[in-house]
Amino acid sequence: MTAWVQGLDGLAFGGDYNPEQWPEEVWATDAALMQQAGVNLVTVGVFAWARIEPRPGALDLDWLDRVLDLLHAHDVRVDLATGTASPPPWLSHRHPEVLPVDERGTRYTFGSRQTWCPSSPVYREHSLRLVETLATRYRDHPALALWHVSNELGCHNSRCYCPVTEAAFRDWLRERYGDLDALNESWGTAFWSQRYGDWEEISAPAVSTAQTNPGQLLDFARFSSDALLAQHVAERDLLHRLSPGVPVTTNFMVTSHIRHMDYFRWAPEQDLVSTDHYVDGRLADPIGELAFSGSLTRGVAGRRPWLLMEHSTSAVNWQPVNYAKVPGEMLRTSLTHVAHGSDGALFFQWRASRAGAERFHSALVPHAGTSSRRWEEVLELGRALKALSDVRGSTVDADVAVLFDYESWWAVDTHSVPSELVHYLDAPRDVHRALRRLGVVADLVHPAADLSRYRVVVVPTLHLCDDALGDRLTHLAGTGVSVVVTYFSGTADQRGHVRLGGYPGAFLELLGVRAQEFFPLAPEQSVRLDDGTTGRIWTEDLDAPGADVVARYTDGPLPGVPAVTRRTVGSGAAWYVATRLDDDGWVRLLSRVTDEAGARPVTAFAGPGLHLVRRRRDQRTWLFALNHGTTEATVQAHGRELLSAQDVAGTLVVPAGGCAVVEERA
Repeated sequence: MTAWVQGLDGLAFGGDYNPEQWPEEVWATDAALMQQAGVNLVTVGVFAWARIEPRPGALDLDWLDRVLDLLHAHDVRVDLATGTASPPPWLSHRHPEVLPVDERGTRYTFGSRQTWCPSSPVYREHSLRLVETLATRYRDHPALALWHVSNELGCHNSRCYCPVTEAAFRDWLRERYGDLDALNESWGTAFWSQRYGDWEEISAPAVSTAQTNPGQLLDFARFSSDALLAQHVAERDLLHRLSPGVPVTTNFMVTSHIRHMDYFRWAPEQDLVSTDHYVDGRLADPIGELAFSGSLTRGVAGRRPWLLMEHSTSAVNWQPVNYAKVPGEMLRTSLTHVAHGSDGALFFQWRASRAGAERFHSALVPHAGTSSRRWEEVLELGRALKALSDVRGSTVDADVAVLFDYESWWAVDTHSVPSELVHYLDAPRDVHRALRRLGVVADLVHPAADLSRYRVVVVPTLHLCDDALGDRLTHLAGTGVSVVVTYFSGTADQRGHVRLGGYPGAFLELLGVRAQEFFPLAPEQSVRLDDGTTGRIWTEDLDAPGADVVARYTDGPLPGVPAVTRRTVGSGAAWYVATRLDDDGWVRLLSRVTDEAGARPVTAFAGPGLHLVRRRRDQRTWLFALNHGTTEATVQAHGRELLSAQDVAGTLVVPAGGCAVVEERA
């Protein structure tokens, strides 16, 4: 059972509060405004190490006492951060070896945040001393509701190549392999005369003259994720010992541009899974990425409720163009996270900064103050979350599983692959987008997850997998599940070794197909299929001796060769897609697959841009209808619309940019 914020009823609302940025006379105003807005949870102390410990061993905590007392007096619960995200200047000044080194051997200088080596014992010692101080002092404070380890671990320091890291990497490899023979076999060091005869010969995979060994890169990615996780675990264990009973979290970054941490490995180490997410205006479909992130966070959390620890009321500060959210967008994006399983909506940050690198980042209290449209939207969101308080603890209905694997992401988005135009995220994004258009909800889950509850399982670009997965999927298909596998899946084992005998390796028997050779396409090249759809990026010289051909190429390098196949397996089916279909092609194919498997839309609807999700607890259900489009949409629903407090009997109209949440009744 997922832990929840102590003493907090309903959904969480609030965000990062940084009183150290402001004179003390502002604090009372902040607390009163929090009460007015309905804020019930704030994160305190994320970047306060230099204020708490201005000199080594010299502590200043009286101000933090007063902040927590003030918040408690105003019924605001506190997610107290350990403050270890960004060490103060004195640490690296006295111990420059804590500073990380980049892949070209350049040591970073102090001047921003997270400038520390994840493997540094000096950093670990100082950080844990700070954690011990805070846990001992505040473990019994009545405002304390949650502990917050560090902040966005690995956002800026996920890789280090210093001598300390190299030594830690070698220790990690010894633990993983036991002896050098096993390591040499795993890395394939017979190629290019790379065989290692002594552990000390192994370095971190920094810049070299040609392509670095893929096995070494894959293991260094695993090690680097584990090194950061070890920092979290060290802090968490200390908090559990000194402050028992108070749940501990650290905020993930489950989003399309963060790939260095394997959050499926991290999630079991959390009392409560939390994440940060910011709408990325650089993407072609930023709202689609928001929904994708919500589905992945839900999968990382094991389908249990999670907490949105940070997002933005409007613009961020770190994109080339920091777009502001238009009227209604803040409510709609916040409720999109709630629809996907978040039990709240927290922001960075409470009050917009006057100075510093994030001074133009939006906040709950903007630079314009409370006489602003943004503040009125904050009040509106607070009312909405209060109206939805009963949703807390419910889970999301999903008939489709999309398998997702960080290690495959690391292996695909690297050098020495058949095509650098193949990006790991493309296929799962394509599938998720098509399912949204169909109104079908999907969980993004690890390949080792329990898949028995799903009617459809999609395996997109799962390049690395163990041998057992093919057998598991074959068994599922035999029970009536439809399995869809895409190009470049099953090609290699978990060492990155290519499976011999034809592609897609691990799934040959399941699919009844065999490809002899990959035929990647040029950037501007596309191929037509005889069902009218288009393929890009990738084709394969595919034979289908044990499957029915659904579509063939009509042009390109392989005219007449199968592009999409289907094999009956027991009462289910196994599909193979050997090219990157366009959006209409995916919608057409997945419409057939989901209909055949009985994976139904959430409800009947009409209107582009409508996003539908249903949350459920026991016999109660809540239908979220979020209209990200530019025209009104209609939804079939029966029950009570909670945002407007109106009854719905049959058809609900959701205006362009609007939101509705219906507590359903038969």
